[in-house]
Amino acid sequence: MRSLAECARKLGASWETASTPFIRFHDDIAITHVGVLEIPMQIMGQRLTVGGIHGVATRTEYRRRGYYREVMEEVLWYCDRDRIYETLVLTTPQPEFYLPFGFRVVEEHIFKVKCNSTGSTDSFRTLDFTDTKDYTLLHRLLETRVPVSNIVGVVKEKPVFCVNEGSRPLFYAEDLDLIACLEIEDTRLHLFDLVTTQICSLKNILSKIPQPIEEVVIYFSPELLDVKDVEAFTHTFDETVLMVRGNFAAEGEKFMLPRSARC
Repeated sequence: MRSLAECARKLGASWETASTPFIRFHDDIAITHVGVLEIPMQIMGQRLTVGGIHGVATRTEYRRRGYYREVMEEVLWYCDRDRIYETLVLTTPQPEFYLPFGFRVVEEHIFKVKCNSTGSTDSFRTLDFTDTKDYTLLHRLLETRVPVSNIVGVVKEKPVFCVNEGSRPLFYAEDLDLIACLEIEDTRLHLFDLVTTQICSLKNILSKIPQPIEEVVIYFSPELLDVKDVEAFTHTFDETVLMVRGNFAAEGEKFMLPRSARC
């Protein structure tokens, strides 16, 4: 996590300034930590800022002494005070740690589309953040992006995106003015997020990839991509489940919190 935070810092998105830490000390040693981030989102067409719970950890030798519970209760008091955040989210492989505090697991889905794309032009290039132009481009699009989905999407947010995606290749199509978080596995395209001021069709994106693509796996609700014959499948992303506390209007809908926004 430290190396990812350092990568985000180099991209101009300091994790330390974005996160509010709640820490319990013992003899000047930090023994328990829970962090709270702000994530501006669009959920079922409405803009709101949710609180992201992250960095939950207790030193091994101090576990089972109630420190984690004390800190989490302090976090929830802070978030509930004056209704700072009506919704809290987190992703975890261990949901049992959060159920006692009012968090619940929300089912997520991936979306698969069969296609027969041969591509026509090689329009995507890998961004190089040692180049000032690419650095500026990233910040411009993160500041002005539209949500990748109106069901669950993220708007103006940098630190979580840069921690999750800053160490991975990011691909830019100049004619679309679009940054894509994607991976290609043989003839399968994995599409994790799109950072742009206007979501274009999946067909348009595929036309910018020169190699054959027979299937696209989409890790967000694809209703803005103008695609048909989409199949949705329940999915546990990277062995983590999404948990929420409070109001969450998309509950029961088919969606996934994008990889770039998971904390």
